[in-house]
Amino acid sequence: MPAPVLLTAAEISAALSGLPGWAVEDGWLVHERTFPAYLDGVHFAFRVAEAAERQNHHPDIWIGWRRLRLSITTHSAGGLTELDFAFARAVQVLT
Repeated sequence: MPAPVLLTAAEISAALSGLPGWAVEDGWLVHERTFPAYLDGVHFAFRVAEAAERQNHHPDIWIGWRRLRLSITTHSAGGLTELDFAFARAVQVLT
């Protein structure tokens, strides 16, 4: 499998347009959600972890009181690649 290729600024901007609630911060693709209860966020984090395992592409997950933050980047490429946006699209369909 070829190494992931860094996306250009224009490609990142185009990919973000289809991902409401996602942003780029310091070279990471990030997303935050709030939940009615703490355990709702924990359960969502587990579903995210399952998706990450399926894609073999793993985010940093921060769980707070009724909040969850995901951060992802392709470490081997040194920045954002299509892998990150494919992961984000997979997360978008989780409930």
